[in-house]
Amino acid sequence: MRTEPSPGNLPAREHLPATDAGTPVLDVVIPVYNEEKDLQPCVLRLHDHLRRTFPYAFRITVADNASTDSTPLVAARLAAQIPEVTAFRLEQKGRGRALRTVWSASDAPVLAYMDVDLSTDLNALLPLVAPLISGHSDLAIGSRLSRSSRVVRGAKREFISRAYNLILRGSLQARFSDAQCGFKAIRRDVAQVLLPLIEDTGWFFDTEMLVLAERAGLRIHEVPVDWVDDPDSTVHIVKTATDDLKGVWRVGRALATGSLSLDRLARPFGDDPRDRELTDVPKGLARQLVGFCVVGGLSTLFYLLLYSGFRSVSGAQVANALALLVSAVANTAANRRLTFGVRGRGGAVRHQAQGLVVFGIGLALTSGSLAALAAATSDPAHSTELAVLIAANLAATVLRFLLFRAWVFPDRRGGTPSPSPVVASHQPVPPLHPTAARQAGNAYPPPPQRPTAPPSPYDTAPYRADEAADRSWRDSTMQLQAVRPHDHDPRNAR
Repeated sequence: MRTEPSPGNLPAREHLPATDAGTPVLDVVIPVYNEEKDLQPCVLRLHDHLRRTFPYAFRITVADNASTDSTPLVAARLAAQIPEVTAFRLEQKGRGRALRTVWSASDAPVLAYMDVDLSTDLNALLPLVAPLISGHSDLAIGSRLSRSSRVVRGAKREFISRAYNLILRGSLQARFSDAQCGFKAIRRDVAQVLLPLIEDTGWFFDTEMLVLAERAGLRIHEVPVDWVDDPDSTVHIVKTATDDLKGVWRVGRALATGSLSLDRLARPFGDDPRDRELTDVPKGLARQLVGFCVVGGLSTLFYLLLYSGFRSVSGAQVANALALLVSAVANTAANRRLTFGVRGRGGAVRHQAQGLVVFGIGLALTSGSLAALAAATSDPAHSTELAVLIAANLAATVLRFLLFRAWVFPDRRGGTPSPSPVVASHQPVPPLHPTAARQAGNAYPPPPQRPTAPPSPYDTAPYRADEAADRSWRDSTMQLQAVRPHDHDPRNAR
């Protein structure tokens, strides 16, 4: 896992303009290795589809992974014949290496790639990149495992794909549905941050990119695709699966040990609604409820075990008080750290003292329940005592959470409310001047100012990668054409 720092925080997502002539908006990379037969039909079909249906300037880049057949000659011939096609040669194999090399050097604001067999229906290409162009999402992937996808492939590949995604969900907590579909896109500003962190240069490159992006809090858009398996695929399933499992272990170990720290990549204030200071909206309530329930469940189990042990040597009231006291101290410490995120020793004694007050309330409820049970029957069964105590603890739990949240561990991060509250339309609040922020009691430093005249993302630059290419991108300016939603490729049998 690469540990060098990323280039920096991401800028605000904005809708990409469509009027800058000379630089393509979309760069579609086709990584190939010994594909002399399929390369030309693929490029011609993709170019024709983009020319007819894509309303922006585009580029098609053939990334040759050290082919040993006539693939480089076919790519060079296509680049000479079609202005929007460019060929690039790498002397080392690896799909991930090819994508990193071309994407790092590309000047297009949206970068995509697809497999040379074009198993994915091209009608999904515009829905794939549209959220990136509009500024809605950071990455986009095609999914063959979506309910609305239409997929034709054998049972063996279906099983391997679903098993692999289950492994990702179980080991890396991945929430995206399909990591292996060769149909993905990413914004260039996001790629500049993520690519230096990705170590794999082969087939696991996609998965590592998605896992890091998801852990960083970036938005991944999924597009259901129509997909037909290529029976002549040259992918070695066993070797690829083995390398993928090694990659899962490497990434999981790096994330677990903290050797790769991925805090949520910060964007300017207002771009992420979680960054907005909204009045009367509690923060982290759902997460705190989950954490409190987990701690409460474990504390209740711990309490019942202690009560059963103390009950064998003392009366019910004494056993209840001792068990509740010990479990209350452990419960306060666990909630302090896990539920409310309070770290360090500062205020720990005060928190425990306040927790003992909350403990007294719980003791009153549970002791009162035991007294009521003793008044109802002179010799209650042990199981009946436990049932009454569980019910009393459930009632005390709700009150304990409210007291913890409002009194013991209140959220004091916000400080004094800003004199410029967010209006009902939830528009971003302009950042305060540093002096005004200090006067308002704002504990956070002001967010970064957006420059008044940001540099254009369309600065044309010569294409240089691995010092192997010594020519500039050719001008791929094209006339914008209207999108016809039902425009299908007549040569696409699907």
